[in-house]
Amino acid sequence: MANICIIYGSSTGNTRDVAQKLQSLWGSNEADLFEVTEIDTDIFERYNRFIFAVSTWGAGDLQDDWELFFPRLDEVDFGSKRVAVMALGDQQHYPDAFADCVALLVDKVSERGATVVGATLPEGYSYNSSRAEREGRLLGLLLDEDNQADLTDKRLRAWVVSLRKQFR
Repeated sequence: MANICIIYGSSTGNTRDVAQKLQSLWGSNEADLFEVTEIDTDIFERYNRFIFAVSTWGAGDLQDDWELFFPRLDEVDFGSKRVAVMALGDQQHYPDAFADCVALLVDKVSERGATVVGATLPEGYSYNSSRAEREGRLLGLLLDEDNQADLTDKRLRAWVVSLRKQFR
């Protein structure tokens, strides 16, 4: 079993593809990858470090599979867990709700005791507002595969370097 658990939900395949890239950067011996539709809450007993990969739908909603699983997070004690969130969003079409879904997951796991890691800076993005931004920092890694796909690999690599330190 690896040290890190990456859980993703994907309707179009974009989040799955980015989650697979993320796993590859960690190394498959260090990070296990699961689709949210294929897990149960017992997975949270097997790992202490998690990365949630989600896409934003509409004006800030969770991807459908994550939305179905979301209430189950109330069953989990995240007291000794570290959690990072990576989200896909669209800055151009949703500039007033860019990747808002991040805040839903971050707030939920925080309420359940998690230490949230993986904050990033908002530089290089172009949006009006986002619930994923607090005190000048993004609550996780935000990616825009529709408008900035050319930046995804660079952002992922930098985030993994940062998370390696924060997951210690």
